Amino acid sequence: MRRGDVTRDDGTWTGLSLDVRDRHRPGLCVFSAGPRLLLSQQARPVLLALVDEHLDGVDFWRTDEYRSCVPPLRADTARALAGSPERWAHRFAQYLAGSPDGPLHEGRWLLTCESPLRRLRHADTPHAEYGGSMLVDGHPDGYIDWFFHSHAWEILPLRPMPDADDSRVKAYRKQAREGTLPPVLVWRVSGLDCHLILDGHARLAAAIAESVEPPLLQLHRTVPRDDLAARIDEAVGSYEDELARFAELRAVHGPTVPDGAATAGPRLARLVHDLNTGERPTWAWPLPGGEDRWHRVAREVTAGQDWPRT
Repeated sequence: MRRGDVTRDDGTWTGLSLDVRDRHRPGLCVFSAGPRLLLSQQARPVLLALVDEHLDGVDFWRTDEYRSCVPPLRADTARALAGSPERWAHRFAQYLAGSPDGPLHEGRWLLTCESPLRRLRHADTPHAEYGGSMLVDGHPDGYIDWFFHSHAWEILPLRPMPDADDSRVKAYRKQAREGTLPPVLVWRVSGLDCHLILDGHARLAAAIAESVEPPLLQLHRTVPRDDLAARIDEAVGSYEDELARFAELRAVHGPTVPDGAATAGPRLARLVHDLNTGERPTWAWPLPGGEDRWHRVAREVTAGQDWPRT
């Protein structure tokens, strides 16, 4: 896997690009059978989901089979990397690349601290209130509401959130107060229109309990390398065409006409940055056995309960 830092024009670090090769199917894999989804980790069902026929939301059933690909984070490591999302991104990239249980597959990915989850909070809304409102409730079953939370990209834990007095949460609450809390690693899954917590359930619970903004690193697919190069070439061509158009105008009307660089240049920079960081839909593989297999797995993990009730 090749890694590369992504920065803005002013040098501000915005993310870490991960170019993954020779990994055709991930260990943590989304399978689909029509409107039915199965998130599986190796052979273990982690999450079953059914998209509402009216596209109002998703019914889900969560098992207790998810295992994080990130090992326990030591307090001394948290202090050493505190306040540096860039260094944390490189650390998490090592874990993701080295684990057979993660979501990475062939293609280009981005680990970024610029998650929309951080931009949606109103300034007068306490972090505890906002963080709690973004969590999808329900265990083992629940509902991701696309009607009231359209494009809000809620957070779906892959295991039950621990209580505020849990021993791990208490330890992280101290780090939250000190400003050394490690980031929560989330994965943007477009088929669910939400973020799944890959690692950091207790850290997020600690941030909510202390009403502080949780540090986040979001993982999502982005434009593949070959496609990126072609689209950047296309953008550069459009930029050159725009400058040529202004040059023709200057030739006719004189130097009072601007050369166009003041508008075309920033537009090109924004486009290249967006191409470098923009989200692409999450890949899903056809579920072997189709809907029959999905229903069979549902009966097994729910012990024959009447789910989904549709």
